Amino acid sequence: MNIVIIGAGYGGLRAVEKLIKNKNIHITLIDSNPYHYMQTEAYGYIAGKYDICDITVDIKQWCIGFSKDIKFINEEAINIDPLQYEIETTNQTIKYDKLIIATGAKTNFPIFIDGLEENTYGVKVLDRAYELKTKFEHIIYKKVRHSGDKKFNVIIGGAGLSGVEIAAEMAYISKKFTKSSGIKYSNISIILIEAYDSILNGMDQYIINNTMKRLKSLGVDVMTKSFISSVQKDKVILQNNDEIEYDFMIFTGGIKADGLNDTFDVEKNKLNQFIVNKYLNINGYHDIYAIGDCAQIQDKNGNFLPPTSQIAEQCAQNVAKNIIATINGKKLEAYEGHIDGMFVALGGHYAVGNILNKFKVKGYLAYLLKKVITKMYHYGLILRLNNGYKLRK
Repeated sequence: MNIVIIGAGYGGLRAVEKLIKNKNIHITLIDSNPYHYMQTEAYGYIAGKYDICDITVDIKQWCIGFSKDIKFINEEAINIDPLQYEIETTNQTIKYDKLIIATGAKTNFPIFIDGLEENTYGVKVLDRAYELKTKFEHIIYKKVRHSGDKKFNVIIGGAGLSGVEIAAEMAYISKKFTKSSGIKYSNISIILIEAYDSILNGMDQYIINNTMKRLKSLGVDVMTKSFISSVQKDKVILQNNDEIEYDFMIFTGGIKADGLNDTFDVEKNKLNQFIVNKYLNINGYHDIYAIGDCAQIQDKNGNFLPPTSQIAEQCAQNVAKNIIATINGKKLEAYEGHIDGMFVALGGHYAVGNILNKFKVKGYLAYLLKKVITKMYHYGLILRLNNGYKLRK
């Protein structure tokens, strides 16, 4: 059976890992990028905590590491022909028996906020994360080169998980810079703007409360119930007509699916995500699955699940299991998604989170637990990658 997986994010790679174990399956993995980008660690990369090698993995070498029937095509998938069971990429046409779409999503810049996309940065793609990292380092450099009273404002629009983690890490790095250099960081302001009544809207109250305490201790200016009306090249204008000047602005206010979601004419929600059934099939196509951020994912009770790496990997495991069940003539299992826990990195060696929605942790212990989870994931990829290098020698 020929399985085509489009997208080498968290869901796409997990699907490969689960399906490759079956000897009757040939896998083709397609992605326009030659690397896997660990978006969950973007906050640390942007603030200078991590290097690019800490958050990326070479996909081709990773695939070679399996030493099995898998092919990586470094091209963009541009069209699906479900009647002919074909994928069109920039240079070729590929046949499939089963198709898994795991293309993720991009930053959603609401069109009603004038100037937002033109003047801000998103973090969903590595190119933009790199630009942000360079920009933040330049601000620190200017403080060293021209120590004085000039203020530097960094605005982060959206106080969800990404926005909060980036704000905390930037504030922590700024404070650390002060202690090590003696140059005052007080003129570097990190401003977090959120339209909802609270940061981390919808998350556990324990996480929200402790995150707020940590942000305040780091000197982050948190503005809730604040609606951005427009963004100019050097200032943000709020709905109440207040103006805030900035040196650069990051926007993390939500996601929107793109790519194949634009070209494949099937049912989608207002965020352009594919509508899927309980088996994660796109409605009307039992041989096409959509997982992760590119799809509207629900739990068994019909509640929408957040676009996280955890959910993407759960979806991948469920789809892989059902594809193998189909091959073996066994019963399919409906996806019953759930959040096993959540951690929020809050600068330095500090985090807050819960495990299985029962055990609540904060501080250094939470940081260690989050680090272990991240390292286990990364080391798993690196081990496979190193095996690929060995096979090529």
